[in-house]
Amino acid sequence: MRTLLLASLFTFALSIASVALADDPSRVFAQPKGLSDERLHVIHDVDHPVMFEPHYADTAEWEARARELRDQVRVAAGLLPEPERTPLNAVIHGKIERYGYTIEKVSFASMPGHYVSGNLYRPTGLTGKLPAVLCPHGHWANGREYEATEDEAKKQIEIGAEKTMEGARFPLQARCAMLARMGCVVFFYDMVGYADSTPIPHRTGFTDFEAVLRLQSFMGLQSWNSIRVMDFVSSLPNVDPKRIACTGASGGGTQTIMLSVLDDRLAVSFPAVMVSEEMQGGCICENSPLLRVGTNNAELIACFAPKPLGMTSADDWTAQIETLGYPQIHEIYKLYGAADKVAAWHRSFPHNYNQVSRELMYNWMNKFLKLGQPEPVTEKPFVPVPPAELGVYDAEHPSPADFLNAVELRKKMTVSSDAQMTALANDSAEYRRLVGTALRFMVNDKLPAASDILVGDSRGPKVSDGKWAIEKGTIRRRNSTWQVPYAAIVPADWNGTVIVWVHPNGKASAFDEQGQPTAVIRKLTADKSAVIAPDLFLTGESIGPAGRPASGEMIYSKQTPYGGFYYGYNRGVLACRTSDVLSSIALARGWEGTTSVRLIAFGTAGLPALLADALAGDAVDHASIDLHHFSFADVKETTDENMLPGAWKYGGVWGFVPLCTGTTTLWNPPAEPVTELMKKTSNVKVMEGEAMDDRVLGE
Repeated sequence: MRTLLLASLFTFALSIASVALADDPSRVFAQPKGLSDERLHVIHDVDHPVMFEPHYADTAEWEARARELRDQVRVAAGLLPEPERTPLNAVIHGKIERYGYTIEKVSFASMPGHYVSGNLYRPTGLTGKLPAVLCPHGHWANGREYEATEDEAKKQIEIGAEKTMEGARFPLQARCAMLARMGCVVFFYDMVGYADSTPIPHRTGFTDFEAVLRLQSFMGLQSWNSIRVMDFVSSLPNVDPKRIACTGASGGGTQTIMLSVLDDRLAVSFPAVMVSEEMQGGCICENSPLLRVGTNNAELIACFAPKPLGMTSADDWTAQIETLGYPQIHEIYKLYGAADKVAAWHRSFPHNYNQVSRELMYNWMNKFLKLGQPEPVTEKPFVPVPPAELGVYDAEHPSPADFLNAVELRKKMTVSSDAQMTALANDSAEYRRLVGTALRFMVNDKLPAASDILVGDSRGPKVSDGKWAIEKGTIRRRNSTWQVPYAAIVPADWNGTVIVWVHPNGKASAFDEQGQPTAVIRKLTADKSAVIAPDLFLTGESIGPAGRPASGEMIYSKQTPYGGFYYGYNRGVLACRTSDVLSSIALARGWEGTTSVRLIAFGTAGLPALLADALAGDAVDHASIDLHHFSFADVKETTDENMLPGAWKYGGVWGFVPLCTGTTTLWNPPAEPVTELMKKTSNVKVMEGEAMDDRVLGE
């Protein structure tokens, strides 16, 4: 806790010599200086995520983190609140007979106007409830209908990756056929834009700024499809819902990771060639805004602990899994006494899901799905089905007439989501809980504890005429490099009220050209209130090196330009500024003697102040905030400094205001209509058509 002992402070200050002020009287550093704040110097991306370095004392501590990660993924996938689970209306037809198993063609509606298609493999000659395995495929050409050439197959056999021409030419079919003969019901389903899922081409339709603002993404859509696949398979009469596994490679491995985080019903997980502390997945279907801010695939899949988790790697970005990634995940399993339920194997082949890796998976499934097969399990020869015969839609079972393209589907998703939020507003407590959770991950921060706030680079205190003390320094977070330059002006007769003064010009706005507090600040201190004025991110002394990319500017050059490649790994400018207001509130709250914290924000600094107030709970007693007529409808580019992924989904400015719990006055509101919940929020007053001015001082 930062302590201000006023009597000692003033005695000390009166004894020191006067120091000449720099051109900027609020400056903390004598010369312009780039802060050591990581946010100013480090940009994470798909190839350079935050590393997973577990340091948990027990399962309770880890499970608190795991709950946060699950919520983060739900928000990032656009699944908080979860969409309505509408009827699947599954169609199953076209049985193909094979030795020991059958293959059927399946389609169902994961949501109105969007369909999941695939092949259902079922063992023959078995009765009772059977285990099931979900098989997402990944980015193989034609997906579920992949067929390698003879030359490619021969090469795989030559290097020892495959043993038969059938397995080498049809490795995806081989996996499903073998699992079925081992006694599993297997559903092999299409990624969006592959095989029979054609109305929305892969990597298209979900990459614009509005998709970011609404958290509508390919990753979210495919994750929802996987959840509905779980619903479908669980509903089959011969499936044991307590023995369902998932395995996929590459992009299918990403889907396996996401389902492992999102759906508690999954019993066994086996993501192949995808768990890594390096590259996280290069396609838009593997990325979304907010998804991996502060985390990576290794930590995400660790959320599956203590349930059985197997992983394979190849000579690709997963090559180091046995020494980087697996040891960290293993530490989590050890907390549960379940170290024998996690394993990772590297096999020196190119990126694949070849027979060597498949056999590792078969043995894992045999053990943990309790299949009872003699070990070691080896893949048996099978008779592939020509890909053209696996198609789900035909003359008798045509593609659904209401199958929507991306534009139409997103419109429908928007209407559905807006209706959910409107209905949710009828329960104000649940609304605040859910939207508060979402905002916490949109900003990727919360109000820090006073004990986590440290002050560095102190340049004070100084006294003018014995009326006030001026302290300058940087606000820091424990275990973080974030730094917020600030100035504090504390009257000699401070009454315990601290005003957090948030201004586009930062702490410089609190001083005149002579280095004295401005008339407005003097009035506040005359009323016995102290003032803390921070430099928010990228303002004042919070500046980074020349050439730093603007928020959202970075894209992943191998694929479609998409804001999820930036905001999926980094916090935007608005989120960082919101954090800085939260740090300032925590500093004020932690001072010894503080009895009340107020927040006053001006101009373009009003938006981060509002979001901080919404996240601060009861820490702020009164806020007076200039919204500067801002609306998230004004954000038309991913690189806009006020881009906040998810802002439109949760109702924009008026969607967040009901989270403020103290007395709040809003000036210069956005032009958009005030919501019904806002009208019922009695602690908030909106000053329609009036400018914020010195009247705030009398509130």
